[in-house]
Amino acid sequence: MTQAGAPGGAIGLAEFAACANGTRVICLGLSALDQIWRVDGLFEGGGEKIRSFDYGTAGGGMAANAAVAVARLGGAVSFWGRGGDDAAGHDMRAALSNEGIDVGHFRLFGGGRSSVSGVIVDTSGERQIVNFRGRFPAEADWLALDEVVGVSAVLADPRWPEGAIALFGKARSLGIPTILDADVAEASVFEQLLPLTDHAVFSEPALAGFAGEASDGALATIARFHCRVAAVTRGERGVSWYEGGALRTRAAYPVEAVDTTGAGDVFHGAYALAIGGGLGGGLGRGLGVADAMSFAAATAALKCTRPGGRAGIPSLEDCLAFMRNQQ
Repeated sequence: MTQAGAPGGAIGLAEFAACANGTRVICLGLSALDQIWRVDGLFEGGGEKIRSFDYGTAGGGMAANAAVAVARLGGAVSFWGRGGDDAAGHDMRAALSNEGIDVGHFRLFGGGRSSVSGVIVDTSGERQIVNFRGRFPAEADWLALDEVVGVSAVLADPRWPEGAIALFGKARSLGIPTILDADVAEASVFEQLLPLTDHAVFSEPALAGFAGEASDGALATIARFHCRVAAVTRGERGVSWYEGGALRTRAAYPVEAVDTTGAGDVFHGAYALAIGGGLGGGLGRGLGVADAMSFAAATAALKCTRPGGRAGIPSLEDCLAFMRNQQ
């Protein structure tokens, strides 16, 4: 097992920053409207009532947050997803558009219901989430897959398998990297998506649910799907991944966490941006998987030092300054 180093290998950090805007990414999956309560301590179980000292609403959802991360880091990004033609759907669509994200394929269905989440965050930054995933058609035949041509990378979460299968299949036919935000989902969803995935990045709960445990040995079992990279993020314990049959690790950047909401989504968005730049001379040119993992880990760590899910997502300049200070 080897410990991966920090980025900067074949290209310098200045060039790393300069070429970010040449990277185009599509993020497909969940967009949710988060209702956020800030509390002194999380629910411990049973019938409880706890007092909130602050409340607000914000856009959320794995793929949607990843899209915002790509945009904040300077990439060109489109969000493909579904919502209801309701107040929450219109709010989410407007919020993504205001970030400079292309929402032409964020479809709001008449009679549908948008996804809404309740998020409880304590003073240490840990959170509990309850999510209504929404109600809308599953079919993906309306997606404009011809627009995948020329994209640097595509990312999907497991919340819309039909859409992810269509997007990943098209990307694979074009040689475009596919990145799966492998959060908790039914085993059948992973069985469909992993054969189309180049970079599978699991959360620990998702890996445990799918493989029976979240150990590095369990991660190795993902090799049967022939993903180029199979990884698991471990929060403050960093990230582990298999690449070319070898196990590698990257320690987490040490930070004082304020709010971990959205950190995993941010990791995935930053990783997709770094990996995708290998097409057309974008961000990933000269960066290997280890460097992409380091960049994603730094972006997620810096986000955790700031309150809010999307509100805490840093800029590329902030990330690079953070990484320089850690060397």
